[in-house]
Amino acid sequence: MISMVGGVAAVDGNGKDAASYPAPTRPPPPLPMKPKLLRPLLLLAVLATGFLAVVALLLGGSTYSVLPRLSVPDALSVPSSRQRAAQQACAGGGGKSPLERWTRAPASAWHNMTDEELLWAASWRPRIGRYPFRRVPKVAFMFLTRGPLPLAPLWERFFAGADKELFSVYVHATPGYRHDFPPASPFYRRQVPSQVARWGDTSMCDAERRLLANALLDPGNERFVLVSESCVPLYAFPVVHHYLTRSHQSFVGAFDDPGPHGRGRYRAGLAPEVRREQWRKGAQWFELDRALAVDVVADERYYPKFRKHCRPPCYMDEHYLPTVLSVEAPGRIANRSVTWVDWSRGGAHPATFGEADVKEAFLKRLTTPGKDQGTCTYNGQPADVCFLFARKFAPSTLQPLLTLAPKMLGYG
Repeated sequence: MISMVGGVAAVDGNGKDAASYPAPTRPPPPLPMKPKLLRPLLLLAVLATGFLAVVALLLGGSTYSVLPRLSVPDALSVPSSRQRAAQQACAGGGGKSPLERWTRAPASAWHNMTDEELLWAASWRPRIGRYPFRRVPKVAFMFLTRGPLPLAPLWERFFAGADKELFSVYVHATPGYRHDFPPASPFYRRQVPSQVARWGDTSMCDAERRLLANALLDPGNERFVLVSESCVPLYAFPVVHHYLTRSHQSFVGAFDDPGPHGRGRYRAGLAPEVRREQWRKGAQWFELDRALAVDVVADERYYPKFRKHCRPPCYMDEHYLPTVLSVEAPGRIANRSVTWVDWSRGGAHPATFGEADVKEAFLKRLTTPGKDQGTCTYNGQPADVCFLFARKFAPSTLQPLLTLAPKMLGYG
């Protein structure tokens, strides 16, 4: 059907012309919109654009990804499996807390840091004393040895059954020596990068600080005890752990010896940091809490002077810690060691015990109050137990110690 609009032939619904007519002309242009009607429409368009932008922001659209996002229900934003894997990786893996990467201990004691880098890393400590997580204090057992650990089987029985979250082990041996322990052993992968340590030399104290620094890399370690390959534990692990972690003081022997082997070793070059009347002497085998351990590895005031001026017959390992801690923290040390040695035979070294010495009577004497345990105080009160370890035990003592330990020492 064709109709006429303005004198022009229109096309029927089938799109065909019913007859020949002149070509159609353009329809007349619409009338211009009045300004009064245009302004409200423009305002409406601006408001609609803003609304769409807010919706896109709430839905986390990529267009506005640079803006802070508001929380939305999980139903509106469900991460893909790849996104969840990436989030877990950023959180430390396995869906664990992001804080865990700061609190977990290194899997191995070995690393590639230099001593300078190690001491720097170990000197960090939080300024806030309260931990934002459940922290059970660990005891770090630091073995300073020339090579083998002949009494390791005894120590393995000492650690057997103890919660692995309560202790850690570090071994400083002669460079090039490698211990071969099975994965089940507490000594497995616990050897630290080392340097040569010579008796009576400043390198001995360097090794002690190196052990401390390595142990400080584990934020769970709270107490740090130095032992040697000839040391044996005199009590079961729970007793040792409780004794050390509940102590209000660290165990560093320090006394004033006015004779030639005490003040006679003082060097004028240590002044003004250390005066002669402040000079102290003590055993090498110390035990420190974490705060003092950090102070030792971070010491740039006393340590360089001791390394320079305390040379034989001044022995740094006998004077550095006793003197410095007596000056800087006298109330925080107990002025005694927890490692027993026998000096009754005289000489420059304590007595060494062999297989024939290790009898029930001997071990009973070491662990019975009032005998070789002596008298001491613990947290300000008289104590029956003063020594937790004893040395020096030769390799030949291993078998009798393994036999007697269950009955006399409470482990094994």
